[in-house]
Amino acid sequence: MDPLSEGGGTTPKHTKQNLAVLTYEQVQRLSDVMDEVVSIHGRGNFPTLEVRLRDLVTVVRSKLEDVEKMSVKDIRLNGGAASHVVASDPQPYNDLDLIFGVELSSARNFERVKAAVLASLMDLLPDGVSRKRITTCSLKEAYVSKMVKVNQDGDRWSLISLGNSRGHKNVELKFVDKIRRPFEFSVDSFQIVLDSLLLFNKCSSLPISDNLYPTVIGESVYGDFQEALYHLQKKLIATRAPEEIRGGGLLKYCNLLVRNYRPARADMKQLERYMCSRFFIDFPDLGQQRAKLHSYLSNHFVGRAEEELRYPYLMLLRRVVEQSTVCLMGHERRQTLALIEQLATLVLSQQQAALFYYYTPMAVPTYPPACSCTCNWMPPATPQAPCSS
Repeated sequence: MDPLSEGGGTTPKHTKQNLAVLTYEQVQRLSDVMDEVVSIHGRGNFPTLEVRLRDLVTVVRSKLEDVEKMSVKDIRLNGGAASHVVASDPQPYNDLDLIFGVELSSARNFERVKAAVLASLMDLLPDGVSRKRITTCSLKEAYVSKMVKVNQDGDRWSLISLGNSRGHKNVELKFVDKIRRPFEFSVDSFQIVLDSLLLFNKCSSLPISDNLYPTVIGESVYGDFQEALYHLQKKLIATRAPEEIRGGGLLKYCNLLVRNYRPARADMKQLERYMCSRFFIDFPDLGQQRAKLHSYLSNHFVGRAEEELRYPYLMLLRRVVEQSTVCLMGHERRQTLALIEQLATLVLSQQQAALFYYYTPMAVPTYPPACSCTCNWMPPATPQAPCSS
């Protein structure tokens, strides 16, 4: 049991299991997420693709298995959307993260994954769009916002991010053979296996009900499902070995803090030092730090309500960096703190300008009163004409 750093209490006592069977309510939320229509916006003259998430998954799987002859071990929902499904209270999520378990032992398989995704995009083009002159290269430029391939140090996975329109959910397709660190914090460690739900939708003509729904398995790759779920419900921050995370999890950690999460353990200050050390290993110079911060703010604080969190977020980040950074020389540390302060000042000025724009009061014209006298004089009564008989 983990003692809480604030408020006392303990995590619930139970037998530790990383897997759990989802309840009907969780399966229903999962079905709603998979029924969500996502908009994949195209650049230039390419049209927006409107597709249900479950249909996108089905098309990509079909291209992998039937066209590229690749076996798909399973398909999982990951990240914020998975946290939304398992939590009793709605959880906001910016992206729809999907994991396809595939074998990527050869460079050729990485190319097959890419070909399957681009072929899926071609199939999803609206009716009436001529496909004769559309190439896979132009599809990539139009609909793919990010493409990553990792094949080193025991990691073998590929990421293809679809969508590029600000304010809309991106779809992230991750194709994983091996990945050493599949989570940052316990609250984002949930993965939900979709295969049974997809099979149910394919075979059953009846909708999901509390008497008829598929058995769906959820997993916490943090290690213990119930503990991770407890952290999510109670808004607690827990992780292990942050030095294994690219960027140390520092930016996500401050994002959780600004949303009123609190550390689950009293030794978080020690972990903060590891977070800062790994962050400055991965982003050693000011240019990289500036680019990373701009990118993180743009991708994780979208919309007016979210943008209002940018300034307190940056001030939290500054405090953590100032108190927990032990790996930098004095002048390097001061330069990074100055960078965060400059960005915070810029964000604050932009927020104030927006407030001035939206809330500038209109000048209301004033008029003199019709009569400014204060006497009690009344006009004489007008004589009435006599009634005629």
